[in-house]
Amino acid sequence: MATKAGGAGKNRFSQDERRRDSGHVSFLKHKGFRWLWIALALSGISIAGYLMIDQQPRPNGGSWYGYTLGTIGFGLIIWLSLLGVRKRRINPGVWSLKAWTSAHVYLGLALIVIGTLHTGFQIGWNVHTLAYVLMLLVIITGIYGVVVYATLPASLSANRNEMTRAQMLDALTAIDRQLESAAQPLGRAEADLVIAALAQDVFAGGPLARLTGSYPGCATTRALRGMGGTGEATTRVAALLEKRREQLDQIRGALRIRAMLEIWLFIHIPLTIALIAALTAHVISVFFYW
Repeated sequence: MATKAGGAGKNRFSQDERRRDSGHVSFLKHKGFRWLWIALALSGISIAGYLMIDQQPRPNGGSWYGYTLGTIGFGLIIWLSLLGVRKRRINPGVWSLKAWTSAHVYLGLALIVIGTLHTGFQIGWNVHTLAYVLMLLVIITGIYGVVVYATLPASLSANRNEMTRAQMLDALTAIDRQLESAAQPLGRAEADLVIAALAQDVFAGGPLARLTGSYPGCATTRALRGMGGTGEATTRVAALLEKRREQLDQIRGALRIRAMLEIWLFIHIPLTIALIAALTAHVISVFFYW
């Protein structure tokens, strides 16, 4: 009985360990790169089919092979666009979010091959080319999203020094209280610089400043440059201003990384909507003139 219990315990431990390992595996490596191999197979079959068809002119969007690839591509685009819907559902089954995301990435890349072969390399100023270009832009922005989500969270964690956003703001508030006290003996001009620094909104600068990490109007930097005296009070205030600037750099660094993580969605999603609209127009025009 003890042996059976020990065996059951080991089995449960082994299952839990596998579950934990699975949870830590990147969506790119899901199930041993399953969706990468599926995407490569789909791309390979599409290319082989295109090369093996012996007809002149070569297959294009108006040929039977073009229609086949177009149907596959259309279905993939619609299905891949449903990832946002899948994210709102909790379902750890066969179609887990990790599996869906992995498929989204690799099948999205396969669309480059499928969509290009569907065009038959015929590009012009029309709705068909518009749909193709929008598809490429959606894929490019998607690649950017994969890269930033794979690399930037680690940078965000390192920048924060294991501090939460609230803790970083609390540290800044503590410095500000010390500055208010230390600035009392300063002359009018220097005191005004400190007051301006303390009054400036930490989050001022707008989207461009957050993305670039450049804050040319930083009042703290301006105040630090204006501390030209050599007295004890001036030296102490300058040291606190330097500390404040370092804390601001940490907060702004976190804001920049967050902005880089989020900005692509403001491009990727509208482009996807535009793609579906152009794709619908493309399909309707094809059937109208068919």
